[in-house]
Amino acid sequence: MITNPSTKREAVLSEPMIGCKVRCNVCHWRCAIPNGAFGVCRMRRAVDGRIELYNYPGIASVNNDPVEKKPLFHFYPGSSCLSLGSWGCNFHCRHCQNWEISFASPEEAQRLSHDLAPADAVTLARQLGSQGMAFTYNEPGIWLEYALDCARLAKEAGLYTAFVTNGFSTREALDLIGPYLDAFRVDVKGFSDDFYRDLAKVGRWRDILDSTRYAREHWDMHVEVVTNIIPTMNDDDAQLTAIARWIHDDLGEATPWHVTAFHPHHELGHLPPTPVETLDRAIAIGRGEGLLFVYPGNVFGHADENTRCPRCQTVVISRAGYQTQLRALTADGHCAGCGADLNIRTIAYQRRLPVSAAGGTPRLESLGYGRSLP
Repeated sequence: MITNPSTKREAVLSEPMIGCKVRCNVCHWRCAIPNGAFGVCRMRRAVDGRIELYNYPGIASVNNDPVEKKPLFHFYPGSSCLSLGSWGCNFHCRHCQNWEISFASPEEAQRLSHDLAPADAVTLARQLGSQGMAFTYNEPGIWLEYALDCARLAKEAGLYTAFVTNGFSTREALDLIGPYLDAFRVDVKGFSDDFYRDLAKVGRWRDILDSTRYAREHWDMHVEVVTNIIPTMNDDDAQLTAIARWIHDDLGEATPWHVTAFHPHHELGHLPPTPVETLDRAIAIGRGEGLLFVYPGNVFGHADENTRCPRCQTVVISRAGYQTQLRALTADGHCAGCGADLNIRTIAYQRRLPVSAAGGTPRLESLGYGRSLP
């Protein structure tokens, strides 16, 4: 199943330009790449009028995760998903938790990758008893070709599919994978030009909002939003209020918003962790803007981790970390107490895919994958 990195594959959504350049239309950078050079993500290289991939089918990390780890709280709760990550990123966030793979050079990606063919990824998901497949750890939008091939096969096998993404994919990219992608768990990191330039070196960050709306409205993807709250950078009331208002007005009041605690890392190791009081303030802001489901993240034991019916206040799902108990949830995602629609997708999670009869559930370590990423 696992081999050494092999021949590079040609990219989709590329177009030749005048002057020995090739444009990549996978993300909103729309890099115009000179012959022999790489795009912003450093995994796509222009070669003689085409773009070659340096991350297909290279795997940096794979784990069988609870879906709540993504975090996705209203999407097949209690299920597990085979989580796959590769190399590179089209953002360069100063607080990146997985910077070792997101900031990898093309040479490092080629040297350190394990190959996992899409068909073998689906087989592995079934062997591990996963109910779905998530593309995560680094930005899946720049891994579009691999994610597309996997997602097609995953849907044929009855698995759900999810992107854990910065949301910078173009409409063209979303149109390719849209028929095969069920969930779009997107980061809205802040809500100002200065913040996005400072944190991620990104200018046109509002394209994220357009792509997220498009994923939801045009492709009916389930959307949940995450904001990692960084002290002194995006913890002000103005940005938090603007994010909450945008979610409410553009995605709907029942869209989950995860406000997660920052932990010092990478270039922002000098900043303090996010106080719980800041998360509580963000939760209050979200509710004040009319959001029905606002969840704290990266803190253990907070009462607001639970899903409570906004109509009758029944605790529908209780959580302690990644331990999830369904208490009053109907098979179609409604409150068992009063029948309110909670915007929870549930049906596929109740299926249990068979574990391989030959040898039971394999250990990822035995397959060469021992590393767990946040």
